[in-house]
Amino acid sequence: MAGVAGRGGRRKEVKKETGLGLTNKKDENFGEWYSEVVVNGEMIEYYDISGCYILRPWAMTIWEIMQKFFDAEIKKMKIKNCYFPLFVSPTVLQKEKDHIEGFAPEVAWVTKSGESELEVPIAIRPTSETVMYPYYSKWIRGHRDLPLKLNQWCNVVRWEFSHPTPFIRSREFLWQEGHTAFATKEEADTEVLEILELYRRIYEEFLAIPVIKGKKSELEKFAGGYYTTSVEAFIPNTGRGIQGATSHCLGQNFAKMFEINFENEKGERAMVWQNSWAYSSRTIGVMIMVHGDDKGLVLPPRVASVQVIVVPVPYKDADMQGIFDACNATVNTLSEAGICAEADLRDNYSPGWKYSHWEMKGVPLRIEIGPKDFAKNQVRAVRRDSSAKADIPRAELVEKVKQMLEDIQQSLFDAAKQKRDACIQVAKTWEEFVEALSQKKMILAPWCDEEEVEKDVKARTKGEMGAAKTLCSPFEQPELPEGTKCFASGKPAKKWSYWGRSY
Repeated sequence: MAGVAGRGGRRKEVKKETGLGLTNKKDENFGEWYSEVVVNGEMIEYYDISGCYILRPWAMTIWEIMQKFFDAEIKKMKIKNCYFPLFVSPTVLQKEKDHIEGFAPEVAWVTKSGESELEVPIAIRPTSETVMYPYYSKWIRGHRDLPLKLNQWCNVVRWEFSHPTPFIRSREFLWQEGHTAFATKEEADTEVLEILELYRRIYEEFLAIPVIKGKKSELEKFAGGYYTTSVEAFIPNTGRGIQGATSHCLGQNFAKMFEINFENEKGERAMVWQNSWAYSSRTIGVMIMVHGDDKGLVLPPRVASVQVIVVPVPYKDADMQGIFDACNATVNTLSEAGICAEADLRDNYSPGWKYSHWEMKGVPLRIEIGPKDFAKNQVRAVRRDSSAKADIPRAELVEKVKQMLEDIQQSLFDAAKQKRDACIQVAKTWEEFVEALSQKKMILAPWCDEEEVEKDVKARTKGEMGAAKTLCSPFEQPELPEGTKCFASGKPAKKWSYWGRSY
């Protein structure tokens, strides 16, 4: 690869002798390292419109694996898939004032058709509340029409920002968005947490990333919503939190605006309670940032499109046909057992080059078969996460490989949790808070839960690195001893909250 594109799609020439290996180290230049890994690992290709990226099959498979899991789970909850148009009329978009103010700078507009100006410009959806809810008011008439539970898998466009980053902050991204309506607040509250638990599972069980479940502050909640819950991840290398996925209770605000009313069992008019919830292709970026290393991507086995790569190791005078046959047989045996395995039999690359190539792409396990392995009826397995090697008799191949993949999945999660936990600092005073922030920590602090105080913290921490803000108040609250003061205002503290810089 001659060049690696930096932020915003600018091409930078990178000198490489072999065309393999990264020129930036994760600990030394994180931003450049990330830009390099996503391209060299064949996750994305830069596109000629800044902030838009081509998702290559290596990335798309990860999205599909998560999609398959989540789609099956929401179907168990009797949520049905649908599809609404990409375009939004301005009158509908501006109906819910608070909501659209929250998105206004990011809305992209279509103003021309061919050479002629459109009489009325058309917006491209930044999210679909205003697209969908006029139709909810049409479809919901009585209590028998409830609950209405829809989800769509689609793309959205959010245009305004200065530093596009593949997966993390792009102008067009993939997501699912669920939009549900209920007769009662209790039903809505229950679903919010059921969905949040599915998001936790995506991160922890599939992507091997520890997350914190909690509630957003009033300042950070979804514009126009009642309350917002989220799963929050943390990137130790940059000292930034990252919102992993959100599940919002919208309350009755949108029902009021869009007149989504129903006749309840007593024959009275009532307004519905609504939720909306989403996770996006940002999840993939979080995975790359957390697990990647100086050799490239590190994929958790549960989301890897290739879990095992089989590489023949030629030797002069060796029975190469026998070794190739053994490689193919190994792939067949593993594939039949439900393991995603492939062989790299290309003869124009050396084994060393292949090792580096598949390490760059993050394949969890490499199997090498050379003359000695062939003679002993065994294979050599090398783990991507730890580089640990093990010789496996062919008779035990499936059982041992399955065990190794499970171990890798768990090890990645354990290592990520250990790193994240080492970055969590408790701060009870402003001085401790500022010190922890300068050390790139995620800070757990007692807080009075007042919006003005949060705004003040943002203002006082504003700098080159960006201001600190609340990430979430965790559902699992540590004990708050009586008389505990807020770290920022000195008023009585009401809860513990996580704070930090964020993406």
